[in-house]
Amino acid sequence: MDKIQPGKYVEIAYDLYASLPGEPETQVHTVEPADPERFIFGITPGLIPALASALEGLEQGASFDVKVPAEEGIPFNPDDVASLDRDLFLDDKGNIDSRVKPGARIPMYTADGYQITGLVKEVTSEHVIMDFNHPLVGQALHFANGKVVTVRDATPEEIHPSPGGGGCGGCGGGCGSADGSDDSCCDNGGCCGGCN
Repeated sequence: MDKIQPGKYVEIAYDLYASLPGEPETQVHTVEPADPERFIFGITPGLIPALASALEGLEQGASFDVKVPAEEGIPFNPDDVASLDRDLFLDDKGNIDSRVKPGARIPMYTADGYQITGLVKEVTSEHVIMDFNHPLVGQALHFANGKVVTVRDATPEEIHPSPGGGGCGGCGGGCGSADGSDDSCCDNGGCCGGCN
């Protein structure tokens, strides 16, 4: 039976819990076996090292339970904080959109057309400071009730997907926002690490 090692196509399912320092764990996402997280082990970028280490060598059907301390979890990237022109947020009447206020999560699009979600940090007379880091940055993570759904050799197309489609993994799955209101991984980089 195949074991998880570099170059293998892997599908996993798990319940994800997160916690800030001194706070209890809260479940923030579930990846079901029917719609697993997919990646090429050792190739798809962004897999959290502690999770990768725990998965390596496991076979299909194996269970896992991995706790990741905050300092080993999803890192903060200062390059993912942007100062955007306030005019981007004006409504039809020339007023700033009422949703744009510190602490709000706002869906936006990249120049390539990908939807991402940003946290409004500050609104000034000229700019809106947005943080596009993953919402679970700085939190301890717990991948509980984990199961390895599939382990097999990756196809060449999966390892080197053609532009605009094909392949597996993409962003490496999903976990969405910390409050559970957004289940898409690619917004903010994925539970297993991310691609942004």
